[in-house]
Amino acid sequence: MIVFDLKCEGQGHVFEAWFGSSADFEDQKARGLLSCPMCGDVRVVKALMAPAVAAKGNRRSVAAAAPAEGAPVPMGNADEGRMRALMQAMANAQAKALEGSTWVGRTFAEQARAMHYGEKDRASIHGEVAPDEARALISEGVEVAPLPFPIIPPEAQN
Repeated sequence: MIVFDLKCEGQGHVFEAWFGSSADFEDQKARGLLSCPMCGDVRVVKALMAPAVAAKGNRRSVAAAAPAEGAPVPMGNADEGRMRALMQAMANAQAKALEGSTWVGRTFAEQARAMHYGEKDRASIHGEVAPDEARALISEGVEVAPLPFPIIPPEAQN
């Protein structure tokens, strides 16, 4: 696993994301699967990250230098614990919301529209859709919402 600091180009929000590899990041970006969790902007790039190099014991300064504008602000241990608890609560809420939902993969937009227009019985579904198509669904009044965490398709699970 690798962690990247990412930044949306629209608002400049910086956030952290985990990937299996650098290639996984590039693949998800190319497929339009990345978006800013604060504003939904899909124009996401890697943010500059400072290397984690510890200072020698006799060279540590008493006051830490202010981070550069736009640089991620390091969290303390207490903040990190709260963030982990928040992320776990969000993951649990997503799992609960998906109980009884059916994975429809890349046919999501087609099936959501069919249910919206009464061509198919309503059911709880989840799947993949490109950001532009998601915006089109919303503009048509189709009730959709992005999931905060990616879903591994059933056929890709071990």
